[in-house]
Amino acid sequence: MSENIVLSKRKEIKKLQDLLIKKADGVDIEGDGKSIVHSKNFPLKHTFADGVYIRQMDMKAESMVVGAIHNHLHVWFLLTGKLAIATEKTIEEFISPCYVLAEPGSKRVIYAIEDSTFVNVHKNPKNIKDIKKLEDEIVSLTFEDYEEYINKNK
Repeated sequence: MSENIVLSKRKEIKKLQDLLIKKADGVDIEGDGKSIVHSKNFPLKHTFADGVYIRQMDMKAESMVVGAIHNHLHVWFLLTGKLAIATEKTIEEFISPCYVLAEPGSKRVIYAIEDSTFVNVHKNPKNIKDIKKLEDEIVSLTFEDYEEYINKNK
């Protein structure tokens, strides 16, 4: 995919994110685009293994989440349910059970068509257990932050 198309699609994802933030009701849509949402409406479960961080999120049907931008290649699994996910490259439906390879730099807007449980599996070579520090390592909140992270870690 050409860089111009990706940049154009990134702008579309950003517009969708901004629209969802404007419509956020604290129940079905949460977030302000400036921080990672930790909420009773989208419960997270954190599990650690040697060098691995596993993050499970449960979503109710008809709810939406705008994800952060992932800094690293990782895998996510849809354990139950059905999701529609928009990225700067595509819009796809996923039906459980399945797994997906998530590319670095991907930002997802996730709509739960059904009650769903999905799990991200991230590398954690320093075995960090402080969630805030771990999130600072594995995600960026803006594409500008992501580009800065990539340039700093070449």
